[in-house]
Amino acid sequence: MHVQDSHWSSASALAAGGATLSAAVGSGRGDGPRTTPLRVDAQRNLEHVLRAAREVFGELGYGAPMEDVARRARVGVGTVYRRFPSKDVLVRRIAEEETSRLTDQARAALGQEDEPWSALSRFLRTSVASGAGRLLPPQVLRVSVEEDRAGQARVPQQRTQPGTTELRLVPEEPVAVAAVPAVAAADDAGASALLEVVGQLVERARAAGELRPDVSVSDVLLVIATAAPSLPDAAQQAAASARLLDILLEGLRSRP
Repeated sequence: MHVQDSHWSSASALAAGGATLSAAVGSGRGDGPRTTPLRVDAQRNLEHVLRAAREVFGELGYGAPMEDVARRARVGVGTVYRRFPSKDVLVRRIAEEETSRLTDQARAALGQEDEPWSALSRFLRTSVASGAGRLLPPQVLRVSVEEDRAGQARVPQQRTQPGTTELRLVPEEPVAVAAVPAVAAADDAGASALLEVVGQLVERARAAGELRPDVSVSDVLLVIATAAPSLPDAAQQAAASARLLDILLEGLRSRP
């Protein structure tokens, strides 16, 4: 997964329109959201854009240009901008949907699995298989968590080398308040819901003695974010994800 912050920090007011944009008619006029349903062709174009955005951002990170999204969706870039007036709005729409999907998957595992380890491992397998971890928003991966017994307090930020798609994990560094994206404070609700339910899965497995005591919520999120490599062949990708996740799950389990 590649997460880049460069296109994440635009005005929060645009994001509020993300939900209503899906109901806007593609007239190309900036005359505000509408309540009328989309035409069939407009709805189809919107679905193509959203699907393409998930694929492109999942493969290249949120720094990928809108032109790549339009090309994958087989529509003109103007069509993309008619639905989403800035790239930030599209990025936020995708990230919010994927965060919500992960939250639903965690709740399902929590409510349907009696064994704590089964619940945690089911959540990890489901979320990695869905690929949602590649689209987690930066504030989720940067969030501070309670210090565990090993003294680890923060999730490392994910960065890429300029001009490459290589993922590097670097230690959290002090950040001035002015440098924190304004959107981080505005978008806490979805991230908080995800962290809360994943925290319950972690605490249950830890209390049952099945999870290493030094494993935190941040570790689980990193597993989700990194255990789904993007490979050109779908079969290879599925096999690689399953193999990597098996190894990571063994590393999370407590030992006698």
